[in-house]
Amino acid sequence: MLRWMRGFLLTAQSDDEGEDQESNRRYENLFRQLDQDGNGKVDIIELQEGLRKLGISVGKDVQEDLLKAGDTNQDDQLDFEEFMQYLKDHEKKMKLAFKSLDKNKDGIIEASEIIQSLKTLGVDITQQQAEKILQSIDTDGTMTVDWNEWRDYFLFNPATNVEEIVRFWKRSTGIDIGDALTIPDDFTEEEKKSGVWWRSLLSGGIAGAVSRTCTAPFDRLKIFMQVQRVQSKHIHLTEGVKHMIREGGILSLWRGNSMNILKIVPETAINVSVYDQYKKLLTSRDSTQINNIERFVSGSLAGATTQTLTYPMEVIRTRMALGKTGQYSGILSCAIKIMKNEPLGTFYKGYIPNFLSILPYAGVDLSVYEIMKNYWLDNYAKDSVNPGILVLMLCSASSNFCGQLVSYPLNLVRTRMQAQEGTPQRNIFYFFQEIFVKEGITGFFRGITLNFMKLLPAVTISCLVFEKVQKTLGVT
Repeated sequence: MLRWMRGFLLTAQSDDEGEDQESNRRYENLFRQLDQDGNGKVDIIELQEGLRKLGISVGKDVQEDLLKAGDTNQDDQLDFEEFMQYLKDHEKKMKLAFKSLDKNKDGIIEASEIIQSLKTLGVDITQQQAEKILQSIDTDGTMTVDWNEWRDYFLFNPATNVEEIVRFWKRSTGIDIGDALTIPDDFTEEEKKSGVWWRSLLSGGIAGAVSRTCTAPFDRLKIFMQVQRVQSKHIHLTEGVKHMIREGGILSLWRGNSMNILKIVPETAINVSVYDQYKKLLTSRDSTQINNIERFVSGSLAGATTQTLTYPMEVIRTRMALGKTGQYSGILSCAIKIMKNEPLGTFYKGYIPNFLSILPYAGVDLSVYEIMKNYWLDNYAKDSVNPGILVLMLCSASSNFCGQLVSYPLNLVRTRMQAQEGTPQRNIFYFFQEIFVKEGITGFFRGITLNFMKLLPAVTISCLVFEKVQKTLGVT
């Protein structure tokens, strides 16, 4: 990427004045390459065409961000002064980033320094993977990156360091599919001090609310199918939709979604807070330098704690989703009716299977994600270390798919226990036996098709909204 720049970028001079003169010549040369009609201004069309001809592959969003960042007079064009000022400001950021990664201050970045820097983000990579990252930037075959190589590679890239490029490999809070079991993000001390962490969590919360609302009909239909017994396996999805629409109209497909959205805030707040505390307890070193096993244990414990404290909200959501038209006027009405007519323990019905599902879900989800990350880095990270949002969504969707698959029988039993009213009260063993005897092995996966149907749109919507909100809040 950007290897073309070696053809006309001059060697940097040692004194500041000479370096400024060299930069001005470079910027002028670049501007002439982009200003195809020679009118002294570059608009978005010229920028797109010019970068394409120069062999620079960046997305449309990146091009628009570049134009917006440099266009100080807001005329939707860049003149030479604006272009030069943008590149000078960007180069300063790249210089600071280069120095922060150059741990031993020898003027070059080595594989060991890449590994060390990414480890602080909670991303573990091998020596071989670090070398592939270097190869994508290195132009002289030394397996190290000097300042000129670094500058050339990132000149038209909004990310100013390798940490930002590989940051997507963290388990992002923006990937929301309606489950509270996923392991939260690791934030560096710098992110905590700067406020990036809470803006990132807010972005994830908004993305989760939008995603859950868009896919709410899938969720309600899944709960309905988990509890209701339908004779025909071939038409149960359409029959379920028809039944809910006949009973309560189109809007009834979103019944219970208000609680699903409301519980995002306490789930996220508790999960992140206790996750950080568990990391400190389990690691004898800096809690930001945590390996996958420690992350898995900390995440599982955080998930268990979060579920314990917020579980009554999950019971209310299930009851509302299964409720008939007019049965509950809202969240408070549902909670009051449960307290009046049933013992307080009702709010923890199904807690045991839910608790037991945390370990297999988190373990498989994290393991599959790591396997796919390493596979991509080992086989495809040749010209760029950034796989793009499509690969990210594929990794997230695949890992969530596998996590749901192994934990689904427990989640189904949990839902049936939450739904049972009156007496006698059945325990987890009763439901497992009943399902196996009456419905067979496939009975444990009733409704799972809805989970898989909503997975891709949920992850896609969540990723896109998360990215947009992050930009609005100044996270990226």
